[in-house]
Amino acid sequence: MANAKATFGVWNTSATRHSWVEDVQGIISGSLISSLGLFCLSSAGLLTGSTAGVAFLLHYAIGVNFGLAFFVVNLPFFYLSLKQLGPAFTVKTFIAIALTSLLTNLQPLLFDIAHINALWSGILGGILLGFGLLALYRHRASLGGVGILGIYVQERFGIRAGLVQLAIDLCVLAVAFAVTTPTVVICSVIGAIALNLFVAINHRSDRYIAL
Repeated sequence: MANAKATFGVWNTSATRHSWVEDVQGIISGSLISSLGLFCLSSAGLLTGSTAGVAFLLHYAIGVNFGLAFFVVNLPFFYLSLKQLGPAFTVKTFIAIALTSLLTNLQPLLFDIAHINALWSGILGGILLGFGLLALYRHRASLGGVGILGIYVQERFGIRAGLVQLAIDLCVLAVAFAVTTPTVVICSVIGAIALNLFVAINHRSDRYIAL
């Protein structure tokens, strides 16, 4: 037992690259889990921040298909992604967004959530989204949108990317009061907090250094 304890947790301290097979499974898994999180939120009429939040607003306000709205809203950010983060990241992110959009539309055809408490939907949906994003981040991909814009604004104007994303997320949630109830907005905010805390705690370069 003592020897096992001594050797447990000994990791390679130099970065290793993911193979393309590992990237494929990571992007598919991350997109699938993210789509489950989004479906969980939509089942209770909730929303989140970033471009997914904008897509939810369009879906709730004028009935636009969420998956289609999510894909289209992200399109303008691909130029920034290509310019700031390179072609590999941009291609992976494009695939992740397309997959997540498709899978989110397929979820209601594959299973149904008859009832879910709004608060629980926010927490569970937020954590599922966090798991999905973590998988994508670790394979150098994302769900695009505001995060890419934040990086661009930080490099162009010196405003911290996190503050840019926070400001836009707050705007999305503020607009939500016009299309839904205060209870839904509050539960959505709690879900967004759960998502961001999960990512902040678990997405650390000093703990996971594979490329």
